[in-house]
Amino acid sequence: MRADARRNQERLLEAARDVFVEQGPGASLEEIARRAEVGIATLYRRFKDRGTLMHAVVLHALTGTIEAVRRARQDHPDPLDALAAYVHAVLDLRTSAVIPTLLGALDLDEPHLKAARTTSARLVEELLEEAHRTGGLRADVDFGDIGLLLTRLSRPLPGAIPDETQNALAHRHADIFLAGLRADPAASPLGGPTLKLADLQRLQHGTR
Repeated sequence: MRADARRNQERLLEAARDVFVEQGPGASLEEIARRAEVGIATLYRRFKDRGTLMHAVVLHALTGTIEAVRRARQDHPDPLDALAAYVHAVLDLRTSAVIPTLLGALDLDEPHLKAARTTSARLVEELLEEAHRTGGLRADVDFGDIGLLLTRLSRPLPGAIPDETQNALAHRHADIFLAGLRADPAASPLGGPTLKLADLQRLQHGTR
């Protein structure tokens, strides 16, 4: 695939992910093409129908997740630091937002999707086993806690909160969550904005 074609495909997959998260499986394909800054004909050249596009979006998200956990383990010798890097990477990929959104519209047991899901789960389980073995992770934290809390953190907040603030808050709340996973919690600075009640009310009503 030529470099420009690869860029178009990447933009389409990212735009489709975001629009599906916002609008659900019936999201406008024209809106996806518009956000990707390509024509609708380009979308259909790459993906023959809605189902093909949804399949590609989920596979792309799962592949990115596999790369994220491998990179986290490679870059961070401490398993708990690797877990934190993985969590923040998955929030940026929006894997835990798009897959639940498309859950009822796709067969996740389709061979390619199932293989990617199995690989991703295995790598995360191995990372958690390492974190337990080194004593850094609470003994009662397991795979389901990470997966389900990532889903909760990935859900868009209600109201007119800008996307960049939504993202910053997701990462801040991930830091709070990760601090609670430590067997011996240590004080560490939190990222993202601190919101008082009045700040939250202003954001929810779209005021500054």
